Amino acid sequence: MDRKLALLHTAASNASVFAKLGAEIAPDVPLQHVVDDGLLAEARANGGITPDLNRRVATAALNALDGGAPALLCTCSSIGPCAEVIRSFTDRPILRVDDPMANEAVKIGSRIIVAATLQTTLTPTKEIVERSAQAVGKEIELADILCDKAWRAFEAGDTAGYEAEIVRVLDSAASDADVIVLAQASMAGAAEKLESEIPVLTSPRSGFKAAVKVYKSL
Repeated sequence: MDRKLALLHTAASNASVFAKLGAEIAPDVPLQHVVDDGLLAEARANGGITPDLNRRVATAALNALDGGAPALLCTCSSIGPCAEVIRSFTDRPILRVDDPMANEAVKIGSRIIVAATLQTTLTPTKEIVERSAQAVGKEIELADILCDKAWRAFEAGDTAGYEAEIVRVLDSAASDADVIVLAQASMAGAAEKLESEIPVLTSPRSGFKAAVKVYKSL
């Protein structure tokens, strides 16, 4: 049995992002990257989570756990709710990459903008932010911004164009907020390019750190 921290991705590019984070933050933690871009494709085709998608995500995750992974991190916010369903099938930790980001957003302020490049990511991310606020008894105002044109660049493998479009939309549209949440892990590279003085949160680093902490506690 291979005791690696499993990471479930819906894009190969995310595997690269987290591999780099692993080398930087926790080089002593072995990683197992499970990539299935069909999961995100199904979520997009159906406008969100379906019973079949829950089943497919559960199968991918449980296969990794059956192979010896003591914990699994879901790095895709669009299928984040599926990860929570899996918890009823195993006693091993199933983590969402956006949990720590949502908690931090609520700590920073009450006026929160959730930005995404995919419609299917907006609702799951807004829901997890709302849940974080409810957990601490805080009222928040949520708004969302969809940078949908950016996704075309992502699909074409144009990372620079993808990030540039996110920056263009957010620099012109994001205002009157305490914090901006970039809903997808793939958006992290755009954060440092934004000119806005509003704090911008991304999920990869904080989500991975939380997963490593859990892994090392097992």
